[in-house]
Amino acid sequence: MKPMSRRALLGGVAATTLALAACGNGVGSEGAAKLDARVDAALNYLDVNFPGTRDLQQKSVGMLVMPLITEAGFGFGGSYGRGALRVNGITVDYYSAAQASFGLQVGAQQYAHVLYFMTEEALAEFRASSGWAAGADVEYAVNDRGANLSAETTTALSPVIAVVFGQAGLLAGASVEGTKYSRIIP
Repeated sequence: MKPMSRRALLGGVAATTLALAACGNGVGSEGAAKLDARVDAALNYLDVNFPGTRDLQQKSVGMLVMPLITEAGFGFGGSYGRGALRVNGITVDYYSAAQASFGLQVGAQQYAHVLYFMTEEALAEFRASSGWAAGADVEYAVNDRGANLSAETTTALSPVIAVVFGQAGLLAGASVEGTKYSRIIP
């Protein structure tokens, strides 16, 4: 069997990402008002189902709320979604999130996530970048006790905390690591 070239791999990843971007995930054409309504609904869901996130929200200097991420894969995979950056409860920018992957994966899922920026420096770095990629510097607050969300002391001191929630589908393991966020105009 002939090994896959780097060009073929990148072409497959790009095609998968474009296909996901073209999927109607309910956000695209309705503009900013529709996106803000979805962000409000996602934050309300967190408040009701994970009351521990209220403390994160109050302590954060900004939040990137991605109310719907669609992820699919069959060998090549990717995810795409749109959301809003809120500072002091007000939307200041809109962002897209895209991720590409390759490996043993089959299925699709949808989920939501929020990035809590806990320091002014982390928020400023995110806003100044032309495309910010989530990496190892993002800490996760995990849902380990039913409806209670835990953020340990070390997590609470991290510059960026991620909360992934609302997973539905047949592809296991949602993560924001390796996701690239880019500013958009809805």
